[in-house]
Amino acid sequence: KKTTYAGTLIPSYCTPGSMKLQVLAITLLQHFSNAFVVSNSRIKTTELFGSVRGLESGKDTSVEPTEGGMVLYVKAAEDGKSVGDCPFTQYVRMVLEEKGLDYDVRPCTAETKPQWLIELYEGKMPALRHRRECYTESEVIAQYLEFFFSGDEYASLAKPKKKEMAEASEVVGKIFPALAKYLKHTPDGDDEDDELKSGLCEALNLLEAHLTSEGRTGPFIVGDGEHVTLLDCNLAPKLYHMKVGVTAFKDNAVGVDDDFPAVAGYINTIFNRESFTKTKYPEETIVWGWGNARSK
Repeated sequence: KKTTYAGTLIPSYCTPGSMKLQVLAITLLQHFSNAFVVSNSRIKTTELFGSVRGLESGKDTSVEPTEGGMVLYVKAAEDGKSVGDCPFTQYVRMVLEEKGLDYDVRPCTAETKPQWLIELYEGKMPALRHRRECYTESEVIAQYLEFFFSGDEYASLAKPKKKEMAEASEVVGKIFPALAKYLKHTPDGDDEDDELKSGLCEALNLLEAHLTSEGRTGPFIVGDGEHVTLLDCNLAPKLYHMKVGVTAFKDNAVGVDDDFPAVAGYINTIFNRESFTKTKYPEETIVWGWGNARSK
């Protein structure tokens, strides 16, 4: 069942319940506001929650989320059993690790996905099942975790000012699209390949400038760089793909250490963080994943 308001599909990321869930839904709508057009009429919270996303519909879902009972369904690697190469999955796992939350990981192939995941969520992964709830899309999952598990008992990620987050997000958002186009392109070394390489270098130049901008005193992405945020967890896996992919497929055509020293320093810092080392997959898994993408 899907919910619409004023003829517009309303994303149903939460089930009916507490005021916190209502606030989260509105927050997520604002976060993805560029993807939706909603009329100026007032949106009622009952309309936001008209679609049940719980896995046990008909039962009371008003209890606020609590720690425990988390299962993350993720893309499997070539062997069908270990964790695959998805950077968006690693993003979610880094957030879980930063917060010290317990969770199980269930790698899935197209053949081993649970039927409920296929029928209710189009088989999308990563998918976080938390007791009776399930959430897909890495950013939605990350925001869900940050919203509900940010008290003193959790190692909460920093919450920067909106302006600082927006500025950093604009820079970070250019990296992966440029990287994906470059790594997917064949044949390597032709004119179009050179243009795509230049696009990635332009994105890295923006990141280099951001990391060396005035007023920064720490190594991380947002604001003065003193604190880890969701955006660091988002960017780190993508830089891992860049490091491995450019070496494996492009003969190290992008010299990060020489041309982008601040980016190289950031990579060294974030790659040595425990949340990254505990969630990274082997480099050969990345090569396998991009090899499949390049062959299509």
